[in-house]
Amino acid sequence: AVKLVESGGGSVQAGGSLRLSCTASGNNYRSYSMGWFRHVPGKEREGVATIDRAGSTNYADSVKGRFTISKDNAKNTLYLQMNSLKPEDTAMYYCAARSSIWATMIPETYNYWGQGTQVTVSS
Repeated sequence: AVKLVESGGGSVQAGGSLRLSCTASGNNYRSYSMGWFRHVPGKEREGVATIDRAGSTNYADSVKGRFTISKDNAKNTLYLQMNSLKPEDTAMYYCAARSSIWATMIPETYNYWGQGTQVTVSS
């Protein structure tokens, strides 16, 4: 099992940047593929970016070129660098882990979730 704790959310103006962090505790962190998801009340949770065990990344079309997912295995930490933020990026952001060599954009395929961190972008 792994426990995930997100941090780094906050309020910024459009065009600004934030970096989210997700620190994992538990066993075999390197055996998990990871993802960032976001949720707005009234909408379904959506995949933002994923990174598999080999380090291959995938992004939602809405964030390509603006967001970067990365991980530091030595620190058991996942990151999401968010640049050129837009009001429509406002959401609760969650990191998630799944016990697989492959990452997916489907929330239901992830085994472990953090508590979330709020990102608010004002125009």
